[in-house]
Amino acid sequence: MERLLSTVTPQVARILNDALEGRDTTVEEGVTLLGTSGLEFNALVMVADELRRRTIGDMVTYVVNRNINFTNVCIKGCGFCAFSRDHREEEGYFLPIEEVVRRAKEAWALGATEVCIQAGLPPKMEGDLYIRICRAIKEEIPGIHIHGFSPEEVLYGSIRSKCTIREYLKELKAAGVGSLPGTSAEVLDQEIRDKIAPGRITVNQWIEVITTAHEVGIPTTSTIMYGHVETSEHIARHIGLLRDIQKKTGGFTEFVPLSFVHTEAPMYQKHLVEGIRTGPTGAEVIKVHALARLMLNNWIPNLQVSWPKEGPRLAQVILGAGANDMGGTLINESISTSAGAQFGQLLRPKELRALIREAGRVPAERQTSYRIRRVFEEGDNAIDPLDGVGDDAESRFGSYRRLIKMDQFRFKHPKVAEQAAAD
Repeated sequence: MERLLSTVTPQVARILNDALEGRDTTVEEGVTLLGTSGLEFNALVMVADELRRRTIGDMVTYVVNRNINFTNVCIKGCGFCAFSRDHREEEGYFLPIEEVVRRAKEAWALGATEVCIQAGLPPKMEGDLYIRICRAIKEEIPGIHIHGFSPEEVLYGSIRSKCTIREYLKELKAAGVGSLPGTSAEVLDQEIRDKIAPGRITVNQWIEVITTAHEVGIPTTSTIMYGHVETSEHIARHIGLLRDIQKKTGGFTEFVPLSFVHTEAPMYQKHLVEGIRTGPTGAEVIKVHALARLMLNNWIPNLQVSWPKEGPRLAQVILGAGANDMGGTLINESISTSAGAQFGQLLRPKELRALIREAGRVPAERQTSYRIRRVFEEGDNAIDPLDGVGDDAESRFGSYRRLIKMDQFRFKHPKVAEQAAAD
């Protein structure tokens, strides 16, 4: 390491040495590191990996979970979202609460400890819908962790309920929510947000939901979506803002960089945003993860790589650039898949463990909170219930492609449903 750092530019060498000595990398230094290439790029990756080793060790974690995106109908029209549908479109669906519970029970029976619940924002939604979903799940499966409802959904639920964000979060917690996904963050810069998703939750509103959740005892993840119209400065400032929040609240469990998937995104397909990119390059993906380790290592030690976004092979490489978590099995990944991600909706526990071992690391199953459930030492070839699922997981669990075609779960606008009942 010393030999490598002696060959890079003095500025980069100083930044990396400071990181190795435990100092926080500044936003300005982060911009510099995102511009590296060649030996400087290699040095950044090596330092990120060394910091990971010192802070976390060689263990790489994952969680057995299921995504339940109960509706794709949404009042927002975010330019990056290929998942949502307007309520007038035939492909809009809405899963009733009993179906959400059925899916959660199926996942629990297959060894899942978490259900991740996120969806669109349906028009005229009953304000207590999210609360009723949680209560119904917890009534049937008291031991499962509900990782649910993005800041955008929390804001919408509070508006529909005519209560404050704090009051709504307390209701969600009482109903069984264990943590919030820190999604709907994209890039926490209002100018960028106004370009890619006008009308989306604002930066200040996102911060309010997240910090209030932390204050009432609900931990959250944190994310960024990059590779569209943002600059290196935007990325570094975003990570710096998350660090500032963590210093005050301590409520983030992890940071998850998410690559923009352009294939089906409306703002790319319809040329809605000038200068839109086709997602980050492979080198950029590695640099963002490595930078996140340097900037957040002292405050948010868990860095997750998203295999649905990056694919299992690149995700495996990123384990050598500062990451220590592979996310979840997911079972029903819909949002990335609908955007055009090519890597499927399920990774079985044995597949995750194989990827981790091939990277020279030690696999471990965790809870949502990062409490370790089981470490799989060398030679431990345990078979989990989910490992027994055949190759055609779509036939068993369904998929977004199938769901949007099913009349059984076709969305009906509340006004239409009321009229039909009256008739």
